[in-house]
Amino acid sequence: MRFTRIARTEDGGSAFEDGEIALAHRQIAEGVPAMAVGGLPSKGGVQFVRSAAFDSAAHPAPREQWVMMLRGTIEVTVTDGTRRRFGAGDLVLAADTTGLGHITTGVGEPPFEALFIPL
Repeated sequence: MRFTRIARTEDGGSAFEDGEIALAHRQIAEGVPAMAVGGLPSKGGVQFVRSAAFDSAAHPAPREQWVMMLRGTIEVTVTDGTRRRFGAGDLVLAADTTGLGHITTGVGEPPFEALFIPL
C-alpha cells in the first residue's frame, strides 16, 4: 500500500517522500477469505476529525502521525511549493514535527473527515 510522508528537510522546510507498506494475503478470521493485511504502527489515541474547513497557515505536525483521509479532499503544500491532493482512502505520514511545516487546504465540498493515528 502506497503512502506519502511529509518530512522535515535539513534546511527546516518540508518535502514529500513516497513510501510503501508491505501487504501480505492472510486469513484474519475463520470463515473470512484471505485479505491484504499490513502493519500500521501506532501508539493509540486515535482521533476522528470532521471539519467544515481544513485550511491552515504553515505549521509543523503536532506529533508524528498517520492521517487517513475518509471523506473530502485536501491539498498539502510543502515549503518548495510542491502540492499533492489526498482524498478518501489516501494515507499520509505527517512527520515534519519541527521547522516551517506545511500548509493544508480543503478542496471541494465539506465536510472533511480523517483519522489521526499517532506514532
